[in-house]
Amino acid sequence: MSPTSAIKKIAFLMIGLFVLNIQTFAQSTEQAGQSPWGPEDEIGTLNMMSDQSRLDILGRIKSGKVFDLSVEYFVGMPSFSALGDPGYQYWLTHTPNGTIVDNPNGLGEEMNRKVSYTGDAISMYTHMGTHIDALNHFGLDGKIWNGFTPEQHLGDKGWKKTGAETIPNIIARGVMIDVRSYLGQLTPNYRITASDLQKVLKDQNVSLEPGDVVLIRTGQAKNYQDAHAYLDQYPGISLDAAKWLVEERKVMLLGADNLSFEAFPPERDDNWVPVHTYLLAEKGVMFIEQMYLEELAQEEVYTFAFIAGSLKLRGASGSPMRPIAIPIR
Repeated sequence: MSPTSAIKKIAFLMIGLFVLNIQTFAQSTEQAGQSPWGPEDEIGTLNMMSDQSRLDILGRIKSGKVFDLSVEYFVGMPSFSALGDPGYQYWLTHTPNGTIVDNPNGLGEEMNRKVSYTGDAISMYTHMGTHIDALNHFGLDGKIWNGFTPEQHLGDKGWKKTGAETIPNIIARGVMIDVRSYLGQLTPNYRITASDLQKVLKDQNVSLEPGDVVLIRTGQAKNYQDAHAYLDQYPGISLDAAKWLVEERKVMLLGADNLSFEAFPPERDDNWVPVHTYLLAEKGVMFIEQMYLEELAQEEVYTFAFIAGSLKLRGASGSPMRPIAIPIR
């Protein structure tokens, strides 16, 4: 080997090691974030809301029309069964005829024939249907948002910090980014980039504002009634898109119409849910999954008052939610 070739080989090796070190350093910087809202903060960026910000957006409502952004719950609905989580189950606890036969109230056949009685119950995973992920849903290296740990803050009946019961009612400016209408049918497992979002926003003539709720339409909700089609190689947001929304556009809350917000397989080798951990653990940004955005898209409603509340499930890592959108000026 000539001296020149040897020098080139050493240079290439040094460059390779340098790149490897950069990649390793970049990957090792993932860690649970400390809240700028104080050591006891449990709601992250939802602190961006105020009485005044809620009043401001409500004052901009221009229509009485309400868009329901949630999906239905039913036996056989899409779920995370691949990870071993329970599906949605529904059963009747009382029926009109059963009440006559069983007489559970002790009032007799005549009364139970006159007053029919139906009762029912459900069992489900908290991350089914339209739901919000609480900040304890995913963590990094043994910590969740704001440095809370399972050793100190997770009991047998759920988390003592950042549980779903802490999530406030949300009233804010909402923006839908209709990726599906702009790009057309997305390829399997398509990863939506920051560039995609920027192009769609320009096409919609909409700009983002700090404190916005940003909803991303992939079109996957069209398949919601067919669990197999809905779960099959669905598109989702990329890590760079999430970072652009959070770090540059200062959004408060995110949402999408797919199963798990981000796309799979994961874009990093060292983290199987890098978007989840970036948003929840690092930045304190919650997000809503499995939304219904089809009617907003049909009527090209891109900005609206976003109003939503979730069930106050104490200690839970997520909760069903029924968000609505009302067009604004």
